[in-house]
Amino acid sequence: MSSVLEQSLELPCGQVLPNRLCKAAMTEQIAGPKNEADERHATLYRTWAGSGCGLLLTGNVLVDRMCLESPGNVAIVGEQSAEHLAALKAYSAAAKSDGAKVWMQISHAGRQTPKIVNPQPVSASDVKLALPGGQFGKPRPMTGEEIRETIAAFANCAKVAKETGFDGVQVHGAHGYLISQFLSPRSNLRNDEWGGPLENRARLLLETVDAVRAAVGPDFAVGVKLNSADFQKGGFSFEDCIQVVEWLNGKSIDLLEISGGNYEQPKLLGIDGLQAPEEQAVRESSKAREAYFVDYAAMVRERAKMPIMATGGFRTLAAMEETVSAGMADMIAIGSPLCSDPHGVKKLLAGEVDRLENYAKSMRLGPGFLGPNSGIGMVKMINALGQMAWNYIAIEAMSEGREPPRNIGLLSAYNRHAGKQKRQAKALIR
Repeated sequence: MSSVLEQSLELPCGQVLPNRLCKAAMTEQIAGPKNEADERHATLYRTWAGSGCGLLLTGNVLVDRMCLESPGNVAIVGEQSAEHLAALKAYSAAAKSDGAKVWMQISHAGRQTPKIVNPQPVSASDVKLALPGGQFGKPRPMTGEEIRETIAAFANCAKVAKETGFDGVQVHGAHGYLISQFLSPRSNLRNDEWGGPLENRARLLLETVDAVRAAVGPDFAVGVKLNSADFQKGGFSFEDCIQVVEWLNGKSIDLLEISGGNYEQPKLLGIDGLQAPEEQAVRESSKAREAYFVDYAAMVRERAKMPIMATGGFRTLAAMEETVSAGMADMIAIGSPLCSDPHGVKKLLAGEVDRLENYAKSMRLGPGFLGPNSGIGMVKMINALGQMAWNYIAIEAMSEGREPPRNIGLLSAYNRHAGKQKRQAKALIR
């Protein structure tokens, strides 16, 4: 019998996704000094084209080169060179080479821009990230004109995505990126039309969605990634999320991905931050879920008029099938396991494996209190960052046609990736 996950899904714009599985957006960080795509992106996505996922979401493509998530991001700002347009076309063609659809995730890092890229990025307000290590500078509040320019930059990026063969875009409004910074009352202290009540804090997201849709037309897919909550006291709450979804119902959205957390409270990684998370008023499931945000997605789906995608923590076929069969979500997004085995989803659907492997999660600083479940916040964070670094190294290896390396330790992975980022930042050509 075929799985419910193998059923196609028709989106409001008319696009048909081949199945209910999506490769989640994971930052690739392999662009050159001009933040342009190259042959490595095509190689990487040709590999993921055979993953078994019917939809591939790219990692961050930035709309402002001064506010990158990483110095190795692809960025699309203004007119693009003929060479970059050709590279983007090769990128999208490679991703679609085995029948999947490919969407470009478009974003702006705001205050989550590393100091090595920009010591004073822009944000909603001048609220600095509350993280140790001094990796992020204090942001500068955006002017009204800069906000309008950023909305236009998102629209331009989406237009280029359509012109270069991508099937859709996802506007990144989650995980503490710029749009999420505007949504949160912790990071948005403005008292103008962009701050204060939720209606104003959501204005950047809603106007960006309108501008993107106007730029790409009605038959191109437009998705949004939204936090279920920031899980921080005084932050963007699940109640806020539900209200924003009600407003998005009036927009032309094809797929809404529900996630959660940010750099300060990394629920997206399945861990708590240095401060205790703020609990949310979500209906408690009668049984434990392996995925982090399923119950939130299920409650959103009751109010949403567009298809819903759940992300974070899915590993077994049974959990994925139950989520779709029970009407908790329409799509399932898979991230980190596709760094361990780029074809793991296909193997899961074929019954060749029982669960998806996530090799990075097996790595640890040491035994006991030195492990990922340490009661010491900094130790827990070092484990998480080292695991993320291994995923970045695996992505780089696949982009060069190599297998993900399994002979590197957690600290070595962290140091290697940190060194690479410093070199990339130093080489940036503005």
